[in-house]
Amino acid sequence: MSLDLLSPERVSGTAEEEAYRHLLRAIRSGRYKAGDRLIPEEIAAEINMSRMPVREAFRRLATEGLVVIRPNRGCTISGLTIDEIYEVFEIRSVLEGLAVRLAMPRINAAAIRELEGLREAMNESPADWVLNHSKFHDYLCGLSGRPKLMRQIRTLHVSIEPYLRIYLHHAEKTRSADAAHRVILDALRAGDADQAEAVMRAHVMGTAPLLANFINANNIGASK
Repeated sequence: MSLDLLSPERVSGTAEEEAYRHLLRAIRSGRYKAGDRLIPEEIAAEINMSRMPVREAFRRLATEGLVVIRPNRGCTISGLTIDEIYEVFEIRSVLEGLAVRLAMPRINAAAIRELEGLREAMNESPADWVLNHSKFHDYLCGLSGRPKLMRQIRTLHVSIEPYLRIYLHHAEKTRSADAAHRVILDALRAGDADQAEAVMRAHVMGTAPLLANFINANNIGASK
């Protein structure tokens, strides 16, 4: 399951899809910051296509809340307030907790090995921590077998990822996160759906105050 594509169930070779994926990767990586204006002519030239599919990609990103399109002002990258950051994590905690509960019948030895490998990759490659962390959550929640639920979870991950990358560049969270992922894996091995849902929700919400406090203290594209 490829998180880099965010929506593997919607694979297509259209120009709009190519433009959408290009922009999505740029947003996730932090190349575009909150408030940045997206110029369709520049993006179209960059990926060698016409403006029309780029504009269609803008509309798709707007429906996901990742950009804002205003008449006569164009398309800009959405930013999150501190309250919105908390809200994203609150929604994520509920949805990912549900996804883990639904995934329990598909948790087997092979799934545990895959998750352990992703956990170890987080520790072995700090530079790729955010990517491997996203892969861990995506793989586990994807075992729920609920495509619509996964689309919602992935969109929430994208909205918060640029902030998370900045935070992790300045703060050390990998040790506490590793402990939390071990707790999740223990619950999965035990086959306890209630506990697995609870620890996932706690893990997601545990990041919210840390990230919000960091953003607030450093005045990084968010406000109270």
